[in-house]
Amino acid sequence: MSEARNTTYSVCTICDIGCQLRTEVADGKVKRVIAHDNPMLAANVCYKGIAAADIHNHADRLKVPLKRVGKRGEDKWEEISYEQAMDEIAERLGKVVAEHGPEALAVSTSGWNTQSTHSTDRRFMNLLGSPNWISGVALCAGNTAAVNKLTYGWFPMPDWGSTNCIVLFGHNPRKHSWTPIFNSINAARSRGAKVIVLDPRVSDQAETADLHLRLRTGTDAAMCLGWLKVIFDEELYDKDFVASWCTGFEELRQRVDEYPLERVEEITGVDRELIAEAARMYANANGAVIPWTPITDQQISSTSAIRLHSILRAVTGNLDVVGGETLGGFNPNYIPESEIGMHEVLSDEQKAKQLGFDDHPVFTYRVAEMLKEETEKVWGFPYADIVMGCQMANPTNVFRAMANSDPYPIKAFFALGNNALMSYPNQHQILKGMMNQDLIVAHEIFMTPTAMLADYVLPGDVFTERNHIADSWSWTTRLTLSQKAVEPPPEASSTYEFWHDLAHRMGFSEHFPWQTLDDILDYRLSRSGRTFEEFANTTMMEAPKPEFRKYKKLGFATPSGKVELYSSILEDLGFDPLPYHREGPAISDDYPYRVFTGVREDSFFQTGQRNIKVLRDRAPSPKLFLHPEDAARENVQDHDWVRLETAHGAVTAKILVQESMKSGHIRVPHGWWYPELRSSEHLAGAFISSDAVLCSDEEEFLDYEQGVPHFKGFPGRIVKIDTPQNLSEQTLNG
Repeated sequence: MSEARNTTYSVCTICDIGCQLRTEVADGKVKRVIAHDNPMLAANVCYKGIAAADIHNHADRLKVPLKRVGKRGEDKWEEISYEQAMDEIAERLGKVVAEHGPEALAVSTSGWNTQSTHSTDRRFMNLLGSPNWISGVALCAGNTAAVNKLTYGWFPMPDWGSTNCIVLFGHNPRKHSWTPIFNSINAARSRGAKVIVLDPRVSDQAETADLHLRLRTGTDAAMCLGWLKVIFDEELYDKDFVASWCTGFEELRQRVDEYPLERVEEITGVDRELIAEAARMYANANGAVIPWTPITDQQISSTSAIRLHSILRAVTGNLDVVGGETLGGFNPNYIPESEIGMHEVLSDEQKAKQLGFDDHPVFTYRVAEMLKEETEKVWGFPYADIVMGCQMANPTNVFRAMANSDPYPIKAFFALGNNALMSYPNQHQILKGMMNQDLIVAHEIFMTPTAMLADYVLPGDVFTERNHIADSWSWTTRLTLSQKAVEPPPEASSTYEFWHDLAHRMGFSEHFPWQTLDDILDYRLSRSGRTFEEFANTTMMEAPKPEFRKYKKLGFATPSGKVELYSSILEDLGFDPLPYHREGPAISDDYPYRVFTGVREDSFFQTGQRNIKVLRDRAPSPKLFLHPEDAARENVQDHDWVRLETAHGAVTAKILVQESMKSGHIRVPHGWWYPELRSSEHLAGAFISSDAVLCSDEEEFLDYEQGVPHFKGFPGRIVKIDTPQNLSEQTLNG
C-alpha cells in the first residue's frame, strides 16, 4: 500500500536561479522534490533540485547550536541551546562594538542560500552602525547591477520571449546549470533567434551557436570596443535614441577609434572579419540581448566590460524595448528589500568608513549616495539593492582589515549561508583574518570549513521548511510563491529569526516588530492589501504587465537623466569616464598558461553539495581542463594528478584533456573541498584543491573601479605529481 503524500510548491534555493518545483511530503519528511506540474515550468529542474530531499534529510545536517571548545579551527564543540548561543553572541558582539566601534562587525552572506533574510541583516547593521556587509554577489551579478546603474540607473533583464539575437559572453547555460536560461535560449532558437557565443572554449552553447568567437580569456572589453567600432563606422546605431537619450557619444566615439579591428584582433585572438560579422548580427537583429554573465564580472577590466555591455544595449536601441532588455524597477505591490534595509539610518560618517569606499567605490555607499536623488525620482526609493549588489563593502578590503587591522580592525565576523573562507580571492589571507577575530558566528546547514573556524555554529533551515515569496532581489517585478512543506529541526532557525532575535538582545526591538517569518511576508505584501496566506491561495506567480520605454516619463536614474556613455559618476570619482581594455598579468616561460577559475560544475553550486552522494558521484574529484596540445607538451593524460601553480598559490587536481579547450588555457572549477576528510585534514582539506588559493587580491590583479579580482586569465603552470595519499578512495578513483 503506497503512503499518502502531500504536495506543495517550492522555489529551489540550491543555486541562484530559483526554479519553481514541487515538494512531496509523507510522515513529516520531504520524500521527493520534482518538476513543476505547470507545462511552462516542467523543464526547469536539474540534478541539484532533484537532490534536494537528499540534502534536506542528510545525516550530517546540523541540527543543534554548537559552541567552540578547542582552538579556533580545531573542530571541537559542545552542544548548547539556541537561547544560550544568542545570549552569548549578543554579549560578545557588544564588547567588540564597545572596544572597536560598530564598524568592527563584518557580515558575509549569500542570499541564494538564506532566502529568508529580507534585508534584515542590513537593517540590523545599519541600526548598529556597521557598513561592512559583503556577499559573493560582489563577484557575481551584484557588481554587474551596480555598474549598470552608472550608465542608465538600473539592471536590465532580457525579454527572452521576443528576442531575435542572444549574445553569450562566456556564459554556458546547460540542462543542469542555469536551466531556465538554457530553456529560454532553446525556445528563442526554435523561433529563429540567432546566438553569438564569445568563449575561449568550444562550450555547449558554442557548439550550436550561429557564431562562435574564441577570444582570449579576459579580453571582453576589447571585443566590445571592436563591436562598437563596426557599429559606429557602419552607422548601425540608433541615431534617434543616441541623439535624444545619450550623453558623451562623441567622446565615446573618439575612444572607440583607438581600437581598430586590427588591434582588437591582436588583443583577442579573433579574426577581424568574424568580429565585424558578429557586431553586424547583433546590431541588425531588431531586438537583441546580452544576458548577464559571471565571466565578465570577474576580470581586470570588469567595470569597462560591463559598461560596454550597457553601452551596446543603448546605442543599438535594445534598451527597455520588446525583444531587448527591460528596466523593471520595484514591484509596487511588494515592499522591496531596499526599504527594509534602512540605509537612511546609517550616518554619513559611518558610510564613509565602509571598506572600499575610498579606493574601489563603484558598488559601495559612495556611489549609492551620488545616485540617491535620481534613483528616488525615477524608481520611487533612494536606495536600490538590485540583486543585493549595491551599497556593499569590498570583500578584499574587509579581509585585509580582518587580517591586518588596516585601516581599522574588524573583530567580529558573521557568515550566514556563505562558506566565506573559500568564496573570495586570497584564501590564505582570509584564514589569517578569521584567526584574528574575537567573534565568529556561522549559520549553516552543514559543517563547512568556514563554520569550523567559528565560535558559534547555528543550524539553519532550508527552502522546504519556510514560506517565501521570491522577487529575484528586485531584478525583476515577478513574485513567486514558495510554500513551507515540513517543519525545520527544533533548534534550527531562519536567518530572519537570527537577526530578529539578535536585534531584540541588542536594543533594536522596536525596529523588528515582526515576530515570525510569515509576519514579515505579510508586511511586504501589505501594499497589495493581501496577506501571505491570501497570496498563496490565489496564485503561484504574478508580475505587473511589462511597460517599455519607461524612460520617456521620468528619464533615466543618472545625473544627466540620460544614458551616460561618458560616465559623470566615474569622472567625479577620478576614474576614466570612458571604457577601456586593460591587459591582465602576462604569461611567461615560468608560468606559460592562462588560468581561468570561477566556472562551476553542473553537480554543485559554488562550494556546496560535495557531501551529497548522488551529486558527488557525478563529479567525484576536482579536474583541471587542458587542450590536447598542452597535455602532450606537459606529458600528462586523463586522470593524471597534477599541481597547478601560480605566483600566489597551488592546488592539486586531476587532468581532463578536452579538444574543446583553447590551447594555452587551463580551466579550474570553483569551490572544491572534501567533507569526507573532516576528521583527517585541517578544515576538511579546504586548501588542497580550492581555486581561491590561486587568486591574488593584490592591486595589480584588481579591477580599478570595483576592486574585483582577475579570475579570467592569470598566469599558471602545471607539474605532474604522484597520486596523493591523503584523499578518499572515491576522489582517487573518480
